[in-house]
Formats: sequence, C-alpha cells, structure tokens
Amino acid sequence: MIKLQNKTVYSARLFTKGSRMPQFLDLVSNKIRQSRQFFLNTQNSEGFWWFELHSNVTITAEYLMLLHFLGIEDDAKTTKIVNHIKKHQRQDGTWAIHKGGKGDLSTTVEAYFALKLSGVDVDEPYMAKARRFILENGGVEASRVFTKIFLALFGEFQWNSVPSVLPELMLLPLWVPFNVYNFSSWARATFVPLIVVLDAKPVKALPESKQVIELFKNPGKKFYPLTGQNPAPMTWQWVFLKLDRFAKNIEKYPKRPFFRKRGLKKAIDWIFEHQEETGDWGGIQPAMVNSVLALSTLGYDTSYEPLRRGLVAIDNFAIEKHDEFILQSCISPVWDTALTGLALLYSGLEKEHHAITKACKWLAPKQILKKGDWSVKRPELLPGGWAFEFENSFYPDIDDTAVVLMFLYRHYESGFLEQSKLKRGINWILGMQNKDGGWGAFDVDNDTHILNKMPFGDLEAMIDPSTPDITGRVLEVLGIAGYDMSNWQVKMAMQFIAANQEKDGSWWGRWGVNYIYGTWSVLEGLRSIGENMSKPYIQKAITWLKEHQNPDGGWGECCESYCDAGLSACGQSTPSQTAWAVMALIAAYNGTSSNAIKGIHYIISRQRNDGTWDEDVFTGTGFPKHFMLWYENYRNCFPLMALGKFLKQYKN
Repeated sequence: MIKLQNKTVYSARLFTKGSRMPQFLDLVSNKIRQSRQFFLNTQNSEGFWWFELHSNVTITAEYLMLLHFLGIEDDAKTTKIVNHIKKHQRQDGTWAIHKGGKGDLSTTVEAYFALKLSGVDVDEPYMAKARRFILENGGVEASRVFTKIFLALFGEFQWNSVPSVLPELMLLPLWVPFNVYNFSSWARATFVPLIVVLDAKPVKALPESKQVIELFKNPGKKFYPLTGQNPAPMTWQWVFLKLDRFAKNIEKYPKRPFFRKRGLKKAIDWIFEHQEETGDWGGIQPAMVNSVLALSTLGYDTSYEPLRRGLVAIDNFAIEKHDEFILQSCISPVWDTALTGLALLYSGLEKEHHAITKACKWLAPKQILKKGDWSVKRPELLPGGWAFEFENSFYPDIDDTAVVLMFLYRHYESGFLEQSKLKRGINWILGMQNKDGGWGAFDVDNDTHILNKMPFGDLEAMIDPSTPDITGRVLEVLGIAGYDMSNWQVKMAMQFIAANQEKDGSWWGRWGVNYIYGTWSVLEGLRSIGENMSKPYIQKAITWLKEHQNPDGGWGECCESYCDAGLSACGQSTPSQTAWAVMALIAAYNGTSSNAIKGIHYIISRQRNDGTWDEDVFTGTGFPKHFMLWYENYRNCFPLMALGKFLKQYKN
C-alpha cells in the first residue's frame, strides 16, 4: 500500500480472488460504514434527505431581475447575489452552463445585465471581459429567447423582436399539434404564464446608467430577426417564422377579438388553478418566476395573496450563505430521500433501522392522489405517483415514482404504505406508457417533435418523449413488483430498449450524463425483469463500458457528449459515473471482473475521511446541451450503492 497526495492507493495485488480478497472486502466494508454514517448524520428529523441542486448563474440572475421589476430589491440580498455571480465568472470573462464548460453567450448576457442592474461599474475589468465576449459572439441579438424576454421587460430589447404567442393557443383542441398539452410539462408551466406577459408586453424603463445598449452588435435597430438562421422555404422553422409574422400583424389591431379575450382568460385561469397551496407553480424556477411576472402584469402588487405566496415559494428555493445568495432551479427532497434510502439498503443497513423507517414514513404520504396535467391524455387513469419536490401535485413524474416504489416495495409488509396504494403507484406508471413502448418523465405520448422547431424552442426542450434511462428504471421497479417478460407492456418496453440501443452498444441518457447513465439504467432494468444477461446485445454494452474505463480505474463522461456522440463515456473519472458503470457491470453478472474491481478501487481510494466523495463536475441534466445540473447527492449516494452491491455479490 502506498500513499499519494494524501490519498490511499491500493496495490493491484488486492484485486485477485486469492488470499488478498478478504482484506479488500474488509476495506470495502469499512468504507461503507463511513458513508453510512455521513447519511445517518445528515438525515432531517422528519425523515427526509435534501441536498443542494446546482445549475448556472442565470437562475439567480433572473431572480434579481424579478425583484427589480417588482420594485422590491433588497440591498443586502443584492450584494450576496453579486458575489455569487462574480464567483462563477471564468478567467476569460464568461459564464458557462456547467463547470468546465465553454463560455455561453446567453448566460454571460444575463450575468452582465444582473450585475449592471445591481450598480456594478461597467469599467470593471471583469465586466469589460464579459462585454468583449458578448460582442464577439453576436451580441444580445444572438442570445436565446428567454434572455431577450428578460431584457424586454426593462425596455432593453424590443418586444416586436421576441416570438409572439397568441392567447388563442389556449383554446386549441387536444388533437391539434400546438395544443398546450402537447408541450412538455416544464415548457407548459413556463409557457402559459408567458402568454399573459407577451400579450401585455410590459416595460419598466431603466435609467441610462443601467441600460445595456453596449451589448448590442447593431444597436438601435427597430427589429431584430427572431433567429440568426435563414431557414430554407417550406421547412418547419420557415413555417413558424411565417406564423409569427401573422401573429404580430394580428397584435397590431387595438380591438381584441372574442377568441383572443377568451384565450387570455383561459391562460389567466390556468395560472390560478395551477398554483399550489404553498405558492409553487410546477416545482421549477422558470414557471414560478413567469407566473409571478404574469400576476404583476395583470396589475396585482406584492400584497396580493397569490403573488405574495409565489414570492415566498421562490425564496424557499434559495440557499443563503454568509456571502452568497443562490437560487436553485428546483429542489429535490423526494428524489434525494428515495435514492439515499435505497443506497443505505443496498449497503446492508437493516430495513428496520430507524433511519429507513423514518424515510419510509416521510415518503409514503407524499403519494399524489389527485389528478394533474397528465390526466388530460389519461382521464380514466387513477393518480398514484410521486413528485420530485416537497409539493408539486400537478406534476408527479415516472422516474421519481419508480425509485420511491423500489424503496417502499421492500417494506410493504411493514404497513408504511397500504398494498393497494403500492399497486396504485405501479398502475399509474403502467398507465403512463407511451405508444412506442417507452416512458417519458411527466406525460404520455408527448412527442410532437416539430414543437422544438418553434422560435421559442431554442433550448430543444419543448417535448417529453420516451427515453431509455426512464424506461430502464420502470423495468427495474416492475421486476421488483413481480412483473416479468411475459407481460405485454414489459414486452413493448423491451422492444423500445432494443430499438434505441446505439450502434456501439450503449444507451443515451436523458436525465444523467450521459451514455454511462443510460446504459446503467437499462441494464438494471433488464436484469430486474428477468432478461438473459448473456445475450449479445447486452454483452455489447458491457464491452463498450469496459473499453471506456479510464486508466485510473474510474469512468467519466463530459457534458459535451450531448453535442458530440464521439465523446460518449469520455471525460475525467468521477465517483458518481464510476458507480453507474460498476453497477451496470454487476447487473450484467460482470461484477467480479477486473474492470469492476478496479472501479471499486477507484471509488474507495477517493473517499474522504468523513465518508463523502469530492466531485464538482456536472453529471445531471435539465435540458441536454443547454441546461446542466450538479446534484450534490450524486457524488455520495451512488458510490455507496455500488459498494453495497459489490460487497453483496461476494457474500452470496
């Protein structure tokens, strides 16, 4: 055994099944105990775990813009927000969408604007660097739609250069592709309140000292193109630009047609109907900020109860430190609790342990038994899912529900959740299967791909189609619940999995970075449902994993693999992604291979004395390519899972 940079590196002689293996397994057991203790120490007294969810500075910058628009900015809070934004600026003056990523134009524009709103001097060197990058990359004119909308609220961008949305959209029947329920849940919850804002086109003019005309490549134009591209005739992009021109012509008429008024009223009613008792909308920052903006646009002030509760809900997403104020894009207590509970169980902690029972008692009542937006396409289906957040009754999701049920199914005899409600959860998942055999996150058959061609679709996230990672997760929980390959819905899912395997043997991951995550999720599901793991298509995936193991024994994958598939499973090793790869090998009965053992060695050699792991790269996904996430819990819960599963295979 040798020491290297204060980390213990274990000799490869331990990686044999000979006399050294018991010593190695004892070491793994010790590392498991250290990790367990960390989680036992961090469990909330109510029974849940909740860790920070990192994204990029636009979430906090837009919050600051909201406070300024409402006229309720706070000097102390502003100072902390400025500190947060400045802390994440890169050496070249830019801001990125994830740590280690390249500078992003829209993120840099929003950060710059927020800083200037806060009174930062534009002559500061770091502001000059940011300004230079923005101008070199096309200026504000080349930024994304939502950046332009925030600037338009302050008169810094023309509303006539922002895509239009006619309120009549709210009146379209379900069979029309542009019906709001054909948009993904997150797009819908963000989009509907914007209908109200875009109809009113409010402007809160800024003093000259806070304006950002210096960020325009061509300042002073009366109209800027909606897109920097010139689409070919008769393409969907071309059609949508023509429709936008038509909408803008209608908007010029001062008299409001009956259907326009009716559509606007329906959008307003939708906002009120979708607010939770806690004040939340949709469980995500964009939906909440836009809904507050919509209410303000309608003339309500901050004393109006729905608006006041909305602001409180947004503040509940905040993390305030001694020198920083950070707004999270979302909060993840249900997800964190279910994953952590599973990790502890996989690690060998008794299911009767008080930490496990407390987690079960907290999770069970979180089952959502009221119908949400999903029921528009599944009106006869009984509700029974779980959401990601503390409160989000309109948007339970398949992924969270599957993981919660994996955890609770191991305790059904304990009575934490009635057998009928466990079954109801499974039935809800089954009822949400798409016609292609797979599952999306929140909705059914939400796959109208042309919506991503809209001018509003520049994040390529307007829909929620089936994905291999969620489909794999569903197969895993169905296997735990007693389903097998004789079930017709399982057969459909397996056909979807087979049809969506990449040529190299991997599977794409929608909600985790990226092909390592997707491949792990699928292999876990296939094993759980009873598939023969020696089949060639599965062994092809295993070969792919082994070929992409890094020299240090770990696995890693950069966020750029969403833009360039040639970067799949390429990147610096991380504890979470190494854990996914090791668990994939274990799922395919390959957990005793030298690759798996080296992966375990990587994990234990990186563990800190407090039982945690260091990992600051983003391994989670909001919108592939455009909005990445770093789950604080991933660096700890997944390594514990992998260590526990690895140890169990030897005990058995």
